[in-house]
Amino acid sequence: MRFLLDGEQREFARSLDAMLTASDTPSAVRAWGAGDHQPGRALWARLAHAGVFALAVPEAHGGVGPLPVELALSFVELGRHAVPGPVVETVALSVLLSAVGGPAAKEWLPRLASGEASATLRMDGYGPYALDADAVDGVFVVTGEELRLAPGPGTFHASADPARRLFTPEAGGAVLAAGPEVMAAARAAGDWAAFATAAQALGTGEALLGSTVEYVKRRTQFAVPIGSFQAVKHRLADTLLGLEFARPALYGAAVSLAGGSPRAGADVAAAKVLAGEAGYAAARTALQLHGAIGYTQELDLSLWLRKARPLRDAWGTPGVCRERVLTG
Repeated sequence: MRFLLDGEQREFARSLDAMLTASDTPSAVRAWGAGDHQPGRALWARLAHAGVFALAVPEAHGGVGPLPVELALSFVELGRHAVPGPVVETVALSVLLSAVGGPAAKEWLPRLASGEASATLRMDGYGPYALDADAVDGVFVVTGEELRLAPGPGTFHASADPARRLFTPEAGGAVLAAGPEVMAAARAAGDWAAFATAAQALGTGEALLGSTVEYVKRRTQFAVPIGSFQAVKHRLADTLLGLEFARPALYGAAVSLAGGSPRAGADVAAAKVLAGEAGYAAARTALQLHGAIGYTQELDLSLWLRKARPLRDAWGTPGVCRERVLTG
């Protein structure tokens, strides 16, 4: 299959990049990690106005989706700019509620699409935590065949990335739906969450590689830029190849999701492995070539470095995703 983005899709990505570049996302990320959600919420409002959260919501509920290709474009940019918050969980919840339907879908989907409300999601099989549960309007939990709205954010747990605030949701809460359809919807939501996380990981890796290339052009040893050294060139080339091999897998998964392919879940899992590993490799390259300065929290690079490994493992570790590829 020959697949190329059209002009409108490319312009959409460029407009998001320009908006996020002008939004000083590093300051928002640092504030979010410190528990100040106001700058992050302002950023979310701009993303909602651009239509990002409507991409996973059907037109019947106030969205424009599902549009997986445009969603991939969006989340690559979100990763490139280190946008904080449960953006992936918002997508997964939108898919879950769309499949389950009922009063919860009618109440929440239009608000999620417009950015009027924010939410996070924890599901069995994807770890015990809900991301940023203290910063949202609703904490949704899938346990077995039940979807419920948790009564509170629950217990906070420290994360390798301070801007990924993890919570164990409080037990109980109102049951919004129950039955086999919830489990089926949760499987679809998990695939879309893995897909969006893969796009984020790819964008994170691109940002890390770009920062590292600029750094090795400026840093000198023996009166020449270290970027002129053969070993450095090879390391950067290997990192670029990993990211470029992940990109077609990501958009191939988008095409599978759009077409409802029975192999869509496996295609998403393959993209998640490639993008997650490539993003993590980019982080290792960035840290090695920046040297000691790469360890400092004052350098904005640290905001991306800390995201690479959690994104690799979130919504499906490499091992789990490889097994999904093999089993279909």
